[in-house]
Amino acid sequence: MESRTWFTVVGLMAFSLAGGCDNNPGKDKARATVGEAASVAQPASDAARYTFSQDGSKLGFVGAKVTGKHDGSFTAFSGRVNLVQGDPQRSSVEVEIDMNSITTDAEKLTAHLKSADFFDVARYPKAYFTSTSVRAGGEKGATHIVTGNLEMHGIKKSISFPCQIRVTGDGVEVDAEFAINRKDFGLAYPGMPDDLIRDDVVVKLAIRARPR
Repeated sequence: MESRTWFTVVGLMAFSLAGGCDNNPGKDKARATVGEAASVAQPASDAARYTFSQDGSKLGFVGAKVTGKHDGSFTAFSGRVNLVQGDPQRSSVEVEIDMNSITTDAEKLTAHLKSADFFDVARYPKAYFTSTSVRAGGEKGATHIVTGNLEMHGIKKSISFPCQIRVTGDGVEVDAEFAINRKDFGLAYPGMPDDLIRDDVVVKLAIRARPR
């Protein structure tokens, strides 16, 4: 390898590990906390059921590497909010995601994310989230912190993230934007030596649940 090429590779790696420029989508975002999966209670018998899907709701993400960042989303998912007496803190949410519905702004990247290097959708076709608690509070304008079990890529862990929850006359609206470490769920593919992938991925939720 020519010396100039070698120094370019080393420089880019150092650039990535040091944080680089602004190609870090999670830099100023709230962070999800990750821990051991917890037990899940059955929804209250008096809960009002509100459903949501890709029709009217959005489940997106932003990932990055040294040379830039990419936007992506899941185009097939469904879920339910179990609202108890109009109080989010007494309520729960369930989500199922079709992992094969992942799409990004680059066709080649979309195919790679479906492969065994990342989500391995042939082996793990679904992801699931079931909440275990909702409490008031949170940073960066959040109204609540949602905690629940996320099962993805064959790994189940508890995650907590801040969000905004609004109970309206039409249903329940949930918006969230937070960073999570992909390696917590076994997504450890590093990227190319001169174009390393960042660990943080920003998750973007815009849920609009309506009476079923």
